[in-house]
Amino acid sequence: MASVTSLTDSVQQRLANALSAALPEAADADPLLRRSDRADYQANGILALAKKAKANPRELATQVVDKVVTGDLIEDVEVSGPGFLNITVTDKAITENLAARAADPDGRLGVPPSETAGTTVIDYAQPNVAKEMHVGHLRSAVIGDSVVKLLEFTGETVVRRHHIGDWGTQFGMLIQYLDEHPHELDHKAAEVTGEEAMSNLDRLYKAARRLFDSDEEFKTRARRRVVDLQAGDARTLAMWQKFVDESKIYFFSVFDKLDMDIRDPDIVGESGYNDMLEETCRLLEESGVAVRSEGALCVFFDDVKGPDGKPVPLIVRKSDGGYGYAATDLSAIRDRVFNLKANSIIYVVDARQSLHFKMVFETARRAGWLNDDVKAYQLAFGTVLGKDGKPFKTREGETVRLVDLLDEAIERASAVVREKAQDLSEEEITERGSQVGIGAVKYADLSTSASRDYKFDLDQMVSLNGDTSVYLQYAYARIQSILRKAGEVRPAAHPELELADAERELGLHVDQFAETVAEAAREYAPHKLAGYLYQLASLYTSFYDKCPVLKAETPDQVENRLFLCDVTARTLHEGMALLGIRTPERL
Repeated sequence: MASVTSLTDSVQQRLANALSAALPEAADADPLLRRSDRADYQANGILALAKKAKANPRELATQVVDKVVTGDLIEDVEVSGPGFLNITVTDKAITENLAARAADPDGRLGVPPSETAGTTVIDYAQPNVAKEMHVGHLRSAVIGDSVVKLLEFTGETVVRRHHIGDWGTQFGMLIQYLDEHPHELDHKAAEVTGEEAMSNLDRLYKAARRLFDSDEEFKTRARRRVVDLQAGDARTLAMWQKFVDESKIYFFSVFDKLDMDIRDPDIVGESGYNDMLEETCRLLEESGVAVRSEGALCVFFDDVKGPDGKPVPLIVRKSDGGYGYAATDLSAIRDRVFNLKANSIIYVVDARQSLHFKMVFETARRAGWLNDDVKAYQLAFGTVLGKDGKPFKTREGETVRLVDLLDEAIERASAVVREKAQDLSEEEITERGSQVGIGAVKYADLSTSASRDYKFDLDQMVSLNGDTSVYLQYAYARIQSILRKAGEVRPAAHPELELADAERELGLHVDQFAETVAEAAREYAPHKLAGYLYQLASLYTSFYDKCPVLKAETPDQVENRLFLCDVTARTLHEGMALLGIRTPERL
């Protein structure tokens, strides 16, 4: 697998060599090299070194400059202020670096795999059986999918897990309700699948919930039905399995609309850990991690107290013998650590569940299932807000159905594509509209730090202006148009040519792709990649405005600028793919 040393790393090494020659005791010191608006790079590490060596920082900086080898990579180094170094690299080095990235036979643009790759289990996209997916399910799916792609691209072995809600009281309630109201599951509902069937199930679930909350006798019968389900009663299990199967068909249709690859073997819901629950409780109790309290099996924490100041426990098994979410989540950790051999477990779950996961993780650590070598991490995300800054609801105050939201995004995007379309067929407009609409929804989510809330504003999302996926997609499509118009003239790097400022800025930014991908993967932070790609598209727009491509002054310059266009497009395409967003060739 080919990898390319970045310009940043090459310059860093040259500076480290010069630093160690000027100050031998600083052989392992970090020059603290950063991109700068004063030069290509600025090194700020000399100030701290001078202080430590009781030397004059400006004098030390001058000594380092004298030791820097210039010519092929570094064109110029100058001392600035109290001891900063401003570094300019050669045009030749920029072009040669990009040429090496473009020549990567693996098509990875020279991005190296991680040196610390292991196995990560990522728990994301967790809808509930018999319930329609709503806007609240969007972020776990979109963020999780991008983190999976980032980790796999950097060489991690990733095991996907979709911990769907498919067990518990609600199913006893729903099955009992249908037994008592068979006429409500009409013949038509039995024949349909997908969204319509799910809509019927969702309606029945809400009716069952209303009766459960208002009728104590029905509540008792429903709870008995839960016992039947847990005991494996054949008729009850068959009805439950039908709900699960019907729900999965619906889930797949929604995830397909989201352009996400969700595979059936990766769906391991709450029911998948039933056989482990009793043993999990036994292990926790025997080790003293969990204790009996008022008939329930609980884990207590010094720092978790209720408003009355009393400890709030994690309830692993209820006083009636039933198991809580904690028992399932702890059993899942055991499975992921001991069977799947995970080094890391990531939970892409709403920030409002942070306390629950804090307690679950601490319990697993006390039990010895998590330790310094095996870590669990909640990638907590914020809430999707409406334009008014409040949680996103319909006008009637209902939670917004995810399919309705996605359909509207596609409709809006199709209108934008149709308005701009040049020689696109109706079929192509429909396809592009879907790619642009779904891309717009994903990018709006991923360009915001996961922990923050964000406003869902479709007008802004499908805008051609500003930080939107449409802006990035159009930048990519514009490049493809230029490459087509070039005809037989092919992109080719010409390291001997001088570069204009806009060319240099673009080339230096492309060089940072590998570093950005590594950081985004390491920190589970797709928004850092999204920010990089927006800046890339912005720098390309500046280059396009200032540097004629097909009408450049010489044939070599035409080829070199086509090369810059091509390597930018490939970087945009790869980066957007890691966010789960398509880049259409024409728009």
